[in-house]
Amino acid sequence: MNRTTLSLIACTVALAAVTGFAAFDPPAAPGTGAAGSATERPVERTGLLCPAPSFSDIADTAYTSFTPVTEGAGSGGKATLEAAAEESADGKGGKSGKGGGKKDQAVLTPKPPGTPALGDTSGSDAPALIGTADGKYAPGWTVQETTRIAAGTGRGLQSVTCTPADTDFWFPGASTAKGRTDYVHLTNPDDEAAVVDIKLYGKSGAVKTTVTDGITVPPHSSEPVLLSTLTDDAQTDLTVHVGVRSGRVGATVQAQDDAGGGDWLPAAADPAGSLVLPGIPKDATDVRLVAFTPGDDDADLKVRLASPDGSITPAGNETVHVKAGMTSAVDLGPVTRGEPGSLILTPTDKAAPVVAALRVVRGKGSSQETAYIPATAPVGRRATAADNSAKGTTLSLTAPTADATVKVTASAGSDGGSPATKTYTVKSGTSQDIAAPTGGKGTYALTVEHVSGGPVYAARTLTGSSDGVPGFTIQTLPSDRGLVAVPRAEQDLSVLQR
Repeated sequence: MNRTTLSLIACTVALAAVTGFAAFDPPAAPGTGAAGSATERPVERTGLLCPAPSFSDIADTAYTSFTPVTEGAGSGGKATLEAAAEESADGKGGKSGKGGGKKDQAVLTPKPPGTPALGDTSGSDAPALIGTADGKYAPGWTVQETTRIAAGTGRGLQSVTCTPADTDFWFPGASTAKGRTDYVHLTNPDDEAAVVDIKLYGKSGAVKTTVTDGITVPPHSSEPVLLSTLTDDAQTDLTVHVGVRSGRVGATVQAQDDAGGGDWLPAAADPAGSLVLPGIPKDATDVRLVAFTPGDDDADLKVRLASPDGSITPAGNETVHVKAGMTSAVDLGPVTRGEPGSLILTPTDKAAPVVAALRVVRGKGSSQETAYIPATAPVGRRATAADNSAKGTTLSLTAPTADATVKVTASAGSDGGSPATKTYTVKSGTSQDIAAPTGGKGTYALTVEHVSGGPVYAARTLTGSSDGVPGFTIQTLPSDRGLVAVPRAEQDLSVLQR
């Protein structure tokens, strides 16, 4: 009995260090903390899932893998990315054979902490990837998937940060309207099949779908499900809920437009009363807010735009009313008006849980391109963004409630060079685009570390062109999950006398 008690304490500490599931909001330095409180330790194992990049034959996809240097991390370990088996793209479970010929070909070989590793592929048969890292490779391991498509549906620049498996996802901002081709990609990294329910919510509430018994995703496989095959109801603005009945999956929506390009729509932050959507480009020509409340109560939200000079209220859009169980959409137009900004949503009175995302358009006519910004969690202790370049990267930082200080480090590049670090202070209620430090050559990674003050939210914008077609893509930067809070345990010999 006594040995069991002590073993359970040790097991709890070990499991926390391995899984990395914990609250990350700052700040005690690794290895510190009073007896009985939690201390932070580097995670010992990380899993990531990358969706199949494109159905276009003219797609070119680049992958970047990076692990930041983490104090206290182990000395051994490795990281690997392997192809998942691919199901059909119609959501009916038929095999397409996609990716089968590349099952044993690694898209890249991750390098030790501090150095980016690059890989690439092309065409429509690139598979989804299942990644694992342990030892020194695990803390903060980040993989970025960036695709350039020169023409056709979804043309432009699409990029997504590979994510861990989970059981619950919200995607406000999807669509089944004419001209849109939206897929939800489901990837199962485990040895047992996963059963997934996909529910759609439109402007009038739940949308009737054709799949009532759930979608089975076989072990170590990925299945892209075309949303328009789930319903005959064409809706401009949808909220997609992916709930896992058994097992776990990675889930990401690929939102593509015939005329306006497209991008990946990552899962929004968990439903909350207040939300931050960082990193709206200063030259955005149209911004559309899509929000949904999954609870039983309506939500009334105050809308503020954090600009470099402070928070302002968009004229004509001071508040937004979100009816319970229904998707609401608001056109904010060129809301940033030549200055970078971030949207802050807070309850006007009683808080109700909300999920939200922005559809952001740059350019006009045939030069139009689209990206998405979901509501996100703060940076926490540290966030990491891979796949940056000296000319095509913009880092946006937002401090919605209090002044905050952060440290930004640019890693050594894929072609050499040395890391470079700068410290920045972000004033309360502002959003700042910063010139990130650069010391390396080629592709590099950015890490953002919270130093002091209030919570900080971050996003990274990439810009580029393919055969003359301008493109851009935005990724938010929540915690990279490199550190986990582990309960501190003290030896209590009195249990041996009980």
